[in-house]
Amino acid sequence: MSKQPNKKGTTMADKQEMAVREKKELADKAEKTVPGRYFVPYADIYETDDALAVVLEMPGVEKKDLEVALENDVLRVDGRIDFAKYKDVEPVYTEYNVGHYARSFALSGTIDREKIGANLEDGVLTLTLPKSTRAQPRKIAIG
Repeated sequence: MSKQPNKKGTTMADKQEMAVREKKELADKAEKTVPGRYFVPYADIYETDDALAVVLEMPGVEKKDLEVALENDVLRVDGRIDFAKYKDVEPVYTEYNVGHYARSFALSGTIDREKIGANLEDGVLTLTLPKSTRAQPRKIAIG
């Protein structure tokens, strides 16, 4: 892969540095009824003309253990880890804590709530939040 310079003459690879990010534990006011720690999954949000894409890192979460719900204009994501996989594992060194994931997003009025989609693949959850037709850009014909 060749490096492509951006407008200022530096490459994206030059700007990004590899660093270990500490997993952020969820500080939620509500008490949890499921045992275990909850973490905030890292997210990237991309915008196109017709939708927002929210990409969340949720390693170890399987589709059957994932819940995406919309209530009162808040999109909530809950991913649960099956701790049985780690029962007999005795780590020598760890940088990665194992736990459930939870994150919420307040949606604006520009999102079409009926068409929200979710896809989980290889520990990466992609949420597609289509914009309502009134929020999408359009060209005005000149008469």
